[in-house]
Amino acid sequence: MGGRGRITAVAWAATMATAFALLPLVEDRGWFLQAGLLLALVSGVGALARWGEVNAALTTAAQLLTAVLLLTLTTVPEYALLGLVPGPEAIGELGVLYSLGAQDVGSYASPAPVTEGIRLMLLTGVLAVGVIVDLLAVTLRSAAAAGLPLLAMYSAATGIAQEGTAWIYFVVAAGGFLVLLLTESATRVSAWGRFFPGPLGQGGGEPGAARQRVPRLRTGHRIGAAALGVAVAAPLMLPALGEGLVSPPTRGGSGSGDSDIGTIAVNPVVALQDQLNQPSDRTVLTYETDSDRPGDLYLRLVSLDRFDGRRWFSSENILDPIPDTPWPVAGLGDEVEQAEAVTTITAEPEYAQRSLPVPVPAQEITADGSWAYDAYSRTLVAGRGESSAGLEYEVRHLLIEPTAAQLAQAPEPVSTVITDDFTRVPADLPPLVAQTAAEVTAEATSNYERAVALQRWFTSEGDFTYNTDVASGTGTEAVANFLQAREGFCIHFAFAMAAMARTLDIPAQVSVGFTPGARQADGSYAVGLHNAHAWPELYFEGVGWTRFEPTPGQGSAPAWTRPEAESADRPESETEEPETGTTTPETEEEEPAPAPEEPQRCDPMLEPEACEVPVTAEASGSDTAFAVWPWIWGALGAAVPAALALTPWFWRRRERGRRLAPGAGVMAAWEELLDSAWDIGSPPVPAETPRQGAQRVVRAGQLAEAPSAAVHRVADAVERELYAPRPAAAGSAGGAAVAEDVRTAVAAMRTVPESPAARTRVALFPASAVRVTRAASQRARAVRAEAAGRARRIAPRLSRTRG
Repeated sequence: MGGRGRITAVAWAATMATAFALLPLVEDRGWFLQAGLLLALVSGVGALARWGEVNAALTTAAQLLTAVLLLTLTTVPEYALLGLVPGPEAIGELGVLYSLGAQDVGSYASPAPVTEGIRLMLLTGVLAVGVIVDLLAVTLRSAAAAGLPLLAMYSAATGIAQEGTAWIYFVVAAGGFLVLLLTESATRVSAWGRFFPGPLGQGGGEPGAARQRVPRLRTGHRIGAAALGVAVAAPLMLPALGEGLVSPPTRGGSGSGDSDIGTIAVNPVVALQDQLNQPSDRTVLTYETDSDRPGDLYLRLVSLDRFDGRRWFSSENILDPIPDTPWPVAGLGDEVEQAEAVTTITAEPEYAQRSLPVPVPAQEITADGSWAYDAYSRTLVAGRGESSAGLEYEVRHLLIEPTAAQLAQAPEPVSTVITDDFTRVPADLPPLVAQTAAEVTAEATSNYERAVALQRWFTSEGDFTYNTDVASGTGTEAVANFLQAREGFCIHFAFAMAAMARTLDIPAQVSVGFTPGARQADGSYAVGLHNAHAWPELYFEGVGWTRFEPTPGQGSAPAWTRPEAESADRPESETEEPETGTTTPETEEEEPAPAPEEPQRCDPMLEPEACEVPVTAEASGSDTAFAVWPWIWGALGAAVPAALALTPWFWRRRERGRRLAPGAGVMAAWEELLDSAWDIGSPPVPAETPRQGAQRVVRAGQLAEAPSAAVHRVADAVERELYAPRPAAAGSAGGAAVAEDVRTAVAAMRTVPESPAARTRVALFPASAVRVTRAASQRARAVRAEAAGRARRIAPRLSRTRG
């Protein structure tokens, strides 16, 4: 136990030494200390399990379960039972964080900020490698093989690093692995006593010299040297991966203007900031339109409808095939001034995006290729092998011009989807957000006036500064930090206004895309990198999603939010106010009546259940997906540990049935008898005779006269099988009698454990199940030996061929 304890500690140290190479990839290093503490707890659980003589499979299962509990405790405790046990909601939240982390890894340049998603991925990676290293080096006693997961983590770190990995990281990682090898070798030698390489007295006078010539030590050194050689060479053979952690767009060099201006499935928030900070404003889109208000033609790329307190992201309700056109516009009534327009857009060949930027609200998009419809963003999304690069597509869309009076008199939303999903804010949102929203809109009397007050506060009254160099920020404190610092770019303003609107029960979302661009000499419009923009959209019944512009000095404020629009509409509003006051109840009751005008069509966002085309499983924004998928993942998360825990029991049942089956033979029955004694605490002794084995089994099982006689009859049958000149046939009646004697003895041995808990442990976690890992090790050694033999046979042929 002392030797295994040392190897456990050194395995932990070797894993953390290799994880040291991950530090240059991120800005904050606090995660490293947290990972070390969590891995120490996981390693401690493994040490306790081995001290209790738990088999390898259950030891690893216990460590994995501990790792899951610790990750839940440190990342999503507010969603877990008692802050520790992950239920469906916690598992769903972990999935969201992993997804966000994957987006961040593909978007941020290193060193990247430690967002909550990246932090979760770092902790998970270190714990996973640590569990594998512990399993190989400590449980299976194969420290050399433990170098493979360590090498994988080190190679990943060095391959991703932007400026090369400093030599200190290699020295620390290599030193940890070498110490692990030496510790494991020393523990193996100490278990056999001092090794003497020659006859007694020859070369034994210098123990240190003798230890250096131990074959196992020499083998360990060779394997270690080979692994370290691969670790040095692997980063040199890996291709350059760009400036992101995996495959982000490359930022242009200073003054060069050369950059990749887009990439498929990039985090739109990070991509937007990268585009705004490009040294030159390169064109990404050009378009022609028959709109009479091209200055208001914002191009939406994606709508971010979900807000979890950490960030905004899109539900992506994907409909395939594309619904019939014209697509209905959520909440739009006939009273609002509207006109149709057609815009033809051409994307530059370098601009590859998964979604098509389109004017909103789009009613039909014509584009070549395989596309699906995103009901939330109201645009087309790429199928396999598709992107916007070099694509020309036509968009038929509406030009909507509501008045201030129409917005001010908008009734409550009819759809519960709007009122429930788009006003939802997380419970851990800092109180400062709601308090500030209430203070800014204290004098407003309608949702429209509250929205205009928020926009005015951001653009003029709140003393905010526009700065694209401020980090976009994640975490529950991001919005509150922005409201205090009062410095940022369009992402900050859009996120903050939408979050504040939701605290006021105004449905809100954030759109990411482009401002209208610049008019060219031929009448077309060019949209450049610096037109990348984000803006909030608030929902008003009868008008639908309505754009606001809180970013100072950017874009254009909508006509319905300008002071002249409010003053122009105020007399009409005042004159109609008495009439409205008398007719509002009737109007609210009759509001849903016009819906049946076009029963063959539906709104896939407001009424997804009424659409003929079902929402796909990726539509994580739907109530069904929220309700079903966490339970599915929760069930799978509970089933996997349960299956691992029950594996020894299943194996023993299968083996017992196979060994005692008709025709299995005497030796199979004898093996079952010995394993049954092993399960109750009497492991087999390879050197004992069948009679000695029978006596041991009788003593271990405290067998009475009848089962004791059955054991001895089995031993006699084994002796006849081994030593008689003509052993009985396997399928004879004698073989059946032996199997029955084994069943009698096993039934008696099951009563040996005194308590029900002990009997359950023997049944579920039989000690003889260790044969599985031993058999796997033997098969692995056989495969290696066969591969080495083939290599030796092929080598001479290769040499002759080259000669």
